[in-house]
Amino acid sequence: MTPPLERPPFEVGTLPNGLRWIHQQVASPTGHVGLILQTGSRDEGPDEEGLAHFIEHLLFKGTTRRKAYHILSRIEDVGGELNAYTGKEDTTLYASFLVGHYGRSMELIFDIIQNARFPEKEIPKEKEVILDEIDSYRDSPSELIFDEFDALLFGDHPLGRNILGTEESVPKFTREQVLRFVQRNYRPENAVLSSVGGISAKAFERLAMKYAAHWTVSGPSPERLAAPKIQPKTEIRELDIHQCHLILGGTGFDAHHEDLPALVLVNNLLGGPAMNSRLNLNIRERHGIAYQIESFLNPYSDTGIWGVYAGTDEDAIDRCQRLILRELKLLRENRLGVGQFSKAKTQLLGQMALAQESNGNLMTALGKSLLTFNRVDRFDEMVAKIDAVTPSQLLEVANRVYDPQQITELRFVPRN
Repeated sequence: MTPPLERPPFEVGTLPNGLRWIHQQVASPTGHVGLILQTGSRDEGPDEEGLAHFIEHLLFKGTTRRKAYHILSRIEDVGGELNAYTGKEDTTLYASFLVGHYGRSMELIFDIIQNARFPEKEIPKEKEVILDEIDSYRDSPSELIFDEFDALLFGDHPLGRNILGTEESVPKFTREQVLRFVQRNYRPENAVLSSVGGISAKAFERLAMKYAAHWTVSGPSPERLAAPKIQPKTEIRELDIHQCHLILGGTGFDAHHEDLPALVLVNNLLGGPAMNSRLNLNIRERHGIAYQIESFLNPYSDTGIWGVYAGTDEDAIDRCQRLILRELKLLRENRLGVGQFSKAKTQLLGQMALAQESNGNLMTALGKSLLTFNRVDRFDEMVAKIDAVTPSQLLEVANRVYDPQQITELRFVPRN
């Protein structure tokens, strides 16, 4: 068993407006604060594809108290960083700074979230910025294929949409749409304020009360459209490219599934970040037919997907596909021995421990865990969950998830 990672305990609380907070004090001269909202591209309506990401851009364009320049300078003038990003199910606004600027940073975050003006004159500019971003994204097929794979799996459901939106949807956005989306989805009871830094939990709570407790929104919380059942498909698309790109995948586990730790373990063994993953050793090192190959998991609130991505030459893509399917078959049919299983668990736990060494990453992980599960596991509790996985459970999970009859395949190939 891997020894627990010794870190100071975190503390949690809830403000009178329903905003949950979590703070972990560390011996560091820096602080990291993030406001994580439970809204993303999944929460967009039929005419709103890309709107959550569009709003994330507009948040920095001015408040009732500040112009855009003053927002950007407020943190950067003291050597800090202010940024935001949008996912399928969440949006995060965060700042990193020296601990002496905790109050400055939190005041700015909640000025933005409560008082953003979304100026009419800035909307056309940001549309052009995002359209350029879409064009740039399409020039990278190794990135584009992941979103196209989502679209193939989920179809017209919001989970199948590109976070950036489309060339058709973005130009049609209006300020009224922006205001309606924010009013509907940016809510304190559906958000978490997360922090890791060199101040006490008491000091952080006082700052949260001062700057965040006045944030209120009226009206009922929206409900999400349930995820559809994924049906296996195969699709080949011809593009103006030289290298081929391939994804094989299908239905995984949602974020609350009791067997998710076992699936995380088997995914890491198959094609995780280590150079000694099975896919990397077999397909890249032994056969030399894929420079980039990896497996991935995307667990959502009520569904999940898994996949294997590879970039390879046109004359090797069929062979690459067969080798991937063979690795999946081996995981379904061959139970790991004691030594192999122990090594796989030790490797995963080591990677998890290293990930927590970054206080910025830890801040995000703590906040997202509290947002999704309304609780946060200590590192020793995460160790216990991985240690509880058995070789038989790993085999059973591989058979359920890597069912060859349920695999969807998407290929990008050069246009003839």
